Amino acid sequence: MEKLEIAIHYGADAVYLAGKDFSLRNYSGNFTDQELKDAFALARSRNVKVYLACNIYSRNNEQDRIKTFLEKIGKIGPDAIIISDPGIIMLSRKIIPHVDIHLSTQANTTNYNSALFWKNTGVKRVNLARELSLDEISDITTRADIETEVFIHGAMCISYSGRCLLSTFLNNRDSNRGLCSHPCRWQYAVVEEQRPNEFYPVTQDHRGTYIFNAKDLCMISHVPELIKAGITSFKIEGRMKGIHYLAAVVKTYRDAIDTYRADPKGYTVKTQWLHTLSRVFHREYGTGFFLKTPEAKIPNYNNSHQGQIHSFVGKILTSLNDGCHLVGIRNKLCTTDRVQVLSPKLSATESAIMALWDADGVPIAQAQPNTRAIVKLEKKFLSHDIICKL
Repeated sequence: MEKLEIAIHYGADAVYLAGKDFSLRNYSGNFTDQELKDAFALARSRNVKVYLACNIYSRNNEQDRIKTFLEKIGKIGPDAIIISDPGIIMLSRKIIPHVDIHLSTQANTTNYNSALFWKNTGVKRVNLARELSLDEISDITTRADIETEVFIHGAMCISYSGRCLLSTFLNNRDSNRGLCSHPCRWQYAVVEEQRPNEFYPVTQDHRGTYIFNAKDLCMISHVPELIKAGITSFKIEGRMKGIHYLAAVVKTYRDAIDTYRADPKGYTVKTQWLHTLSRVFHREYGTGFFLKTPEAKIPNYNNSHQGQIHSFVGKILTSLNDGCHLVGIRNKLCTTDRVQVLSPKLSATESAIMALWDADGVPIAQAQPNTRAIVKLEKKFLSHDIICKL
């Protein structure tokens, strides 16, 4: 629920989420039935659409449970349900015909005839395969006359449209059923059969090879091209990320889209956008398959993570008087620190810590993680704004 609140606060006009069953993110703290109702109520109060994921490839023994699940979801009424399995699409058409169907990227739609096929089955929107270039996407949006959605930022799966069996073979956790253990991120080396303790790197990197380890997708420098391609909806991959990541990325792309819409001819990429995205925890950025540039698809051989994960200080819970804010502290904050606040309608704003108290109003020199503190900043900010340490 906290991630949902943050996504809405920073400018998402649609969110995707899941219940406890039948989605591809079983470890992301999904919503109970009551939480789904609360989530939908919150989103609707802010004029935000909700798309519910039911995108596993199901098995025979689940068919009755899926029918029950769809009946339950139909009563709650999401704006759309995201599906990859044709059998679940068929059931959805019968059981919840009033709910729009969005085709999951796992269905790997790579051409306009496939898009037309799904349109004829009743699908309203297609989440296109990540393997496509902007030219191919533009051709699909022109020829198929169907809503399209693409991922524009976040982790890239090395397998075909996210359909991978590595996790199943190596760890008995089926990635196509929401249980991926991310073995594509593990470190690998070659071992000769008669020398079991000698590990030979495939590249010059002594730690091993990272042929599966894709760079993170980042299209912030290409928002105009994405819009001109006719894409209906831009999607950020972030259900397994923290709220600092979510706030920074959603805010940045919201700013970029709105800036372009306001003045297409005068649009330029702001340095602040690049700086904000560089500070969240991420792998090396690339543009994936969008631009047909070979270097963008080179694996992340460094296996390095960039950004400052511990720069995240906390979230403003309540805005008080005189620049004071009740803050949920996530990492230690000292009175000597200088911070940056991410607020939806403002550029990232720096501030000194003017004063610091514990939740009972007792002056302190530092606030510890997993506590609440009253923080006085140089100006007033909003509830749900994120504070980061410089």
